[in-house]
Amino acid sequence: MNFSWLEWKNTLWGRSTRGQWRYALRNSIAMCLALWIAFVLQLDEPYWAFTSAAVVSFPTVGGVISKSIGRVFGSLLGASAAVLIAGHCLNDPWLFTLFIAAWLGVCTYASNLYQNNVSYAFALAGYTAAIIAFSTVNVTDTGTIFDIAQARVCEVITGILCGGFMMMVMPSTSDGDALLTSLRKMHVQLLEHAQLLWRSEVTNQIRVSHEGVINQILTLNLLRIQAFWSHYRLRQQNNLLNYLLHQQLRLTSYISSLRRMMLNWPNPPENLNEVLAALLDELRKPNASKYQLAKTLKNIRPVDPADYRHHAFWQRLRDFCWLYLRNERLLQQVENANVVLVDQIQAPKVSKLTRHADVYEAAYSGFRTFLCIVVACAYWINTQWDSGASGVTLAAIGCVLYSSTASPINSINLLTKSLMLLFIGCFIIKFGVMVQITDFWLFCAFILPVLATMQLCKLQYKAYAGLWGQLIVFSGSLLAVANPPSFDYQSFINDGLAEIAGVMLAGLFFQVMRPSSDSRKSRRQIRALRRDFIDQLSRRPQMSHLQFESLIYYRVNQLNQSKDQVSRTWLLRWGVVLLNCSHIVWQLREWETRSNPLSKVRDVCIHCLKGIMTERGVSHPKLDASLNELQRISEALSKHPDASARELAGVIWRLYCSLSQLQSAINIEDVAAGASEPAGKPA
Repeated sequence: MNFSWLEWKNTLWGRSTRGQWRYALRNSIAMCLALWIAFVLQLDEPYWAFTSAAVVSFPTVGGVISKSIGRVFGSLLGASAAVLIAGHCLNDPWLFTLFIAAWLGVCTYASNLYQNNVSYAFALAGYTAAIIAFSTVNVTDTGTIFDIAQARVCEVITGILCGGFMMMVMPSTSDGDALLTSLRKMHVQLLEHAQLLWRSEVTNQIRVSHEGVINQILTLNLLRIQAFWSHYRLRQQNNLLNYLLHQQLRLTSYISSLRRMMLNWPNPPENLNEVLAALLDELRKPNASKYQLAKTLKNIRPVDPADYRHHAFWQRLRDFCWLYLRNERLLQQVENANVVLVDQIQAPKVSKLTRHADVYEAAYSGFRTFLCIVVACAYWINTQWDSGASGVTLAAIGCVLYSSTASPINSINLLTKSLMLLFIGCFIIKFGVMVQITDFWLFCAFILPVLATMQLCKLQYKAYAGLWGQLIVFSGSLLAVANPPSFDYQSFINDGLAEIAGVMLAGLFFQVMRPSSDSRKSRRQIRALRRDFIDQLSRRPQMSHLQFESLIYYRVNQLNQSKDQVSRTWLLRWGVVLLNCSHIVWQLREWETRSNPLSKVRDVCIHCLKGIMTERGVSHPKLDASLNELQRISEALSKHPDASARELAGVIWRLYCSLSQLQSAINIEDVAAGASEPAGKPA
């Protein structure tokens, strides 16, 4: 019989690396330290400090700080709301129900509308108010309500401070190093992405690669936000890092634009693929220079001045090379910022990456939370259930916290499974072990190894990381380590069952009022893309080209986890088409000529876009007529003796290449009949 699994190196603790042990011990000690300080301060429910320390257990300094800031502001906002609602409405249960349900609905709406720490702060403001307000239903003195709210906030802040203190005592990897490493990998991956897209084949891998690149760049923006809080040097370089992310999105657009031109180029040079491969190889070199790139570009330099397609492609390819090379040098300067003074690294001032949530979906989620809380409170009022507060609180947490996730039903199922396991485990610990422990340090000696083991399980068993994380976070509320300790068997059973029932009620509402389907979300996002693009055609658009570009990619990324391939394909296709068209529109705006007739031709091209595209979609008769007109204008301008006219011919041909992709889209007249976008070739 083989007993090798009993060897230390094969056990969970022996397999763990030094970094994993540091993470597990740091978070476990922070939770025990928060519990001890809460006892020292004589807070009535110290387990909330225990839970708060578990929530902010991030592996990096920036993550801990950013999450802690959101948690502090959310707790203060939620406690204030709980004091106001409970203080004015407790005499009338139904008035209290409507106000607390409305507050939770508003917090759910705001949590879905915003991102990052703002979203987390509003979610926390919602269920913090629920935790405080529902626990005060039997209180008659408003001063007691304030004391309870104050105690909850103190317990939350105690846990946050303990988590931050242990991060300083046992620091982990730097957010800055992770961000710069990811930026470098993304910079190299863009060349691999270009190598894939610049092939003549049309495969599903192209769509997957394009979506993956967009998702990774937007994820880098989250790393930038965390890195902002971790080191003063990264705060000084925040604009430069933001500029690099904008430029990586711009390079992605260049790659897509060049692909569209290659697919619509009837007679490309025979050595085009060889030159493109040579350019990518040259760009991969860390010491690449404009001179070497220019020598390679010379091999496909257009000779015929009337070949507007060749000129347009060559200029676009050259701009891509120069832009990639400039980003390479900026990235090298950021990586060597200890040698180069930060003030010497120059980058244009740019706005943050534009984010925009689905307002309709956020309002729908808020309404779902409102109804769920009203139903739960109505049952509580009519039955006078002693553990109703626990059930409604968990229903509120489930509705608020998981309304913004990609699959709330799966999240609710996972939380239900976690609570059932905790209910059994905490029952054994509380009434089998804790009831015999009279000293706090003896309890810590027991719980610390248990917490550390759970943290290691979360790190090593990636498939069950979410389950272990919820077991750690909710263990404090089920153990309910109070001051003084309470071992009420009946109360534990009732509260545990009520919490499971509350989560199941939230799951029932997610089943009845399901989130919008991916197809509906896709149509809504496409409609918003068209509306934003129409604004770009106005004389004074509300967004700059960089803001519009980041907004396009953010909307495209909204369905990155969808399994509806048709919806994802058409959202990506519309995003790419409108983005390429917007680049051409801005180039036409900046294009200057002394010839008044050429200016009129430019205005005609912009007017063509206004005529064929509306918020409802594209009219195929107008699209076909506009494509024929653009092709005719390009051919006519290519024979013009003025060089600026031939340059304009190339720009118009790029517009033709971008719009031709919409020929397989549905006709605007079919939208009213409920037609859906056909499944065409990947974008």
